[in-house]
Amino acid sequence: MLLAIEQGNTNTLFAVHDGTSWSAQWRTATESARTADEYAVWLSQLLNMAGLQLGVFDGCIISSVVPQSIFNLRNLSRRYLHVEPLVIGENAELGIDIRIDKPSEAGADRLVNAIGAHAAYPGDLIVIDSGTATTFDVVAADGAFEGGVIAPGINLSMEALHTAAAKLPRVAIQKPQRVVGTDTVGAMQSGVFWGYIAMIEGLTARIKAERGAPLTVVATGGIASLFHGATLSVDHFDPDLTIRGLLEIWRRNQGRS
Repeated sequence: MLLAIEQGNTNTLFAVHDGTSWSAQWRTATESARTADEYAVWLSQLLNMAGLQLGVFDGCIISSVVPQSIFNLRNLSRRYLHVEPLVIGENAELGIDIRIDKPSEAGADRLVNAIGAHAAYPGDLIVIDSGTATTFDVVAADGAFEGGVIAPGINLSMEALHTAAAKLPRVAIQKPQRVVGTDTVGAMQSGVFWGYIAMIEGLTARIKAERGAPLTVVATGGIASLFHGATLSVDHFDPDLTIRGLLEIWRRNQGRS
């Protein structure tokens, strides 16, 4: 039984793999100061509801873009799961080439996504991850990570509008009925939603033109489902891309001393 922990800047996902499939998944807000004990109390309650307990795990893998949280997540695994965790960027062997100028700067989440995408889709890929930031990453047909684009996430952009402009309210992100809004809320929703659709279409087209070859576009992340059906530029919407990557990395590291 494997516990996969994928921590982003906004949310942290805990997913349980029973050896055959993902049997449970839970999300919590990312709080860098949350201790291992606090995680254990929260997680034990959810495991109980699923008929499980902390002691059932024989493996744990952690991917985090919040360095100050890794200490507590590692202690959660050691103290309460009684297993030494695999941590992306520390003791986990990824098994892929990182073909960028400074490989150490590649985020753990982007590398895990590259591995998860390569495991499921053939050929050259563009992986779009919509979270706190929106990233567009190129994965070669051999699985290598070849760089990409980092843009502000849709929630970040909406919050910036509200914070920086005194008269603009905080609004929910959703697909508007029409492009041209007839009130402030509608205009904001249209600008953010269709603006991001335009960014997806424009950047994927430019990446393909620069590469001079066809690429399959895969979208993931908590916000990606909002764009489902709104653009033909995305070939696949895959919510399990990151945890699939973590599972693949876990399997690649079995048997290593």
